[in-house]
Amino acid sequence: MSHVLKIENLHARVEEKEILKGLNLEIKSGEVHAIMGPNGTGKSTMSSVIMGQTRYQVTGGDVKLDGESILDKEVDERARLGIFLAYQMPVEVPGVTNNDFIRAALKAQTGKAPSLFNFIKDYDKALNDLKMPEDLAHRYLNEGFSGGEKKRNEILQMKMLKPKFAILDEIDSGLDVDALRIVGENVYNMVDDNLGVLLITHYQRLLDYIKPDFVHIMINGKIVLTGGKELIEKIDKNGYDWVKEELGVDIEKKEEKRTHAMLSSCAFNPKNNN
Repeated sequence: MSHVLKIENLHARVEEKEILKGLNLEIKSGEVHAIMGPNGTGKSTMSSVIMGQTRYQVTGGDVKLDGESILDKEVDERARLGIFLAYQMPVEVPGVTNNDFIRAALKAQTGKAPSLFNFIKDYDKALNDLKMPEDLAHRYLNEGFSGGEKKRNEILQMKMLKPKFAILDEIDSGLDVDALRIVGENVYNMVDDNLGVLLITHYQRLLDYIKPDFVHIMINGKIVLTGGKELIEKIDKNGYDWVKEELGVDIEKKEEKRTHAMLSSCAFNPKNNN
């Protein structure tokens, strides 16, 4: 079954500062969309608003999953509907093991605990695919992990939860060459009729592995240009100065602060796991 995530004329602000200024984007399952743009133009804000981060106030527009608005839903509800967000800087959760976290998230999705046999089989396969250590299941979530391990752990969660749409916020930052290849190949191999990917990145190197169907340039809180791999090559060669000249767009210089909902709240709500 195909799915559609649609962002319609989305406006959002934090405190008194407007960041998203009429964002429009439609992603279908089976598609990979890459979002590129200078720092501070709203890319991470977009991902946080889609996921339901409460720091941001939506002042106009809508976000719809399969035709129904999700703006009135909490973070954990959006996760259960099939939206997954992999953070650039995953948080550490002491006292909660990787194994327990993912099992709780899977239970929240279906309403019942997964079969232990199937869970272990799928978990071990995901670990092997991502070249991660076998003791990961019993380590506390992200605690003491290297930057590369945290990023691969985000993809491990994605492989286990099998969302309809995955938003990857600079998943490539901090990865060495080998880890980048492993992460990129695993994500790209997951893309099918049941999964669409929204990929936020600054670098062409990740897009060598996760090949996008569409490339969007985001400036000043909205998408100003959409194309294919020719845009990646042009950005890699010339940066973004040409956008101002060709499109007459002034690039505002501003700081975009990154905030995160706790991973546990993204996956499940304790009130739903009694």
